[in-house]
Amino acid sequence: MPVPTGRFEKRIARAVSVEVRPDDEGMPEERALTENVSPHGARVLMGRQWRPGQQVMVISPKEGVRALGQVVYCELLAECRFAVGLELSVRVDLWAKSY
Repeated sequence: MPVPTGRFEKRIARAVSVEVRPDDEGMPEERALTENVSPHGARVLMGRQWRPGQQVMVISPKEGVRALGQVVYCELLAECRFAVGLELSVRVDLWAKSY
């Protein structure tokens, strides 16, 4: 029997170029790649630490995605490398499809 993860949607391993803009004044945006995606979220590989609960705008011009979201977790992978879990406020149908 599979161990429950607390997730409702299947993740798809997919590298998508995204721009993450913090809601906080003075914090710069960051361009990054996703490690995996789901219709309501993504795990993004970032170059700095983000605060859980932080509000962000996630943009992927190539895929036509522009969605508000929030940081769910920020995991240190290596020096200056973080895996950031983002929960989106809207469904991204394109991220529900595997290729």
